[in-house]
Amino acid sequence: MNEKTNLPVLTDNNFRKEVLEYSGFVLVEFVAEWCGYCRIIASTMEQLSVDYQGKIKLGKLDIDQNKRTAKEYGIRDLPTLIFFKNGQVVDHITGVFPKKAIVTKLNILLKTEKQ
Repeated sequence: MNEKTNLPVLTDNNFRKEVLEYSGFVLVEFVAEWCGYCRIIASTMEQLSVDYQGKIKLGKLDIDQNKRTAKEYGIRDLPTLIFFKNGQVVDHITGVFPKKAIVTKLNILLKTEKQ
């Protein structure tokens, strides 16, 4: 994607290392350059990367440039957010959600980790 972002760019080549082999939580935003809805939540994702720094790793994967990973996770609608914990999918959100809804889901996931 051409837009400026602080989120790490994920690819078919680094997905295993950056997400699947990562010990802890990773939130992956699956996007495409042509996706208007993806642009709507981009600022929310940037804010979350600051708010949750050190707690959750965030990354962005362009499905048009990384078809293998997009296919592997059955991405059909955008944007799609997939929550991973220790390399395993634990939850997902598809579509545009307000920041509050994403924060609530993140907090629930983090809270269950501490129990």
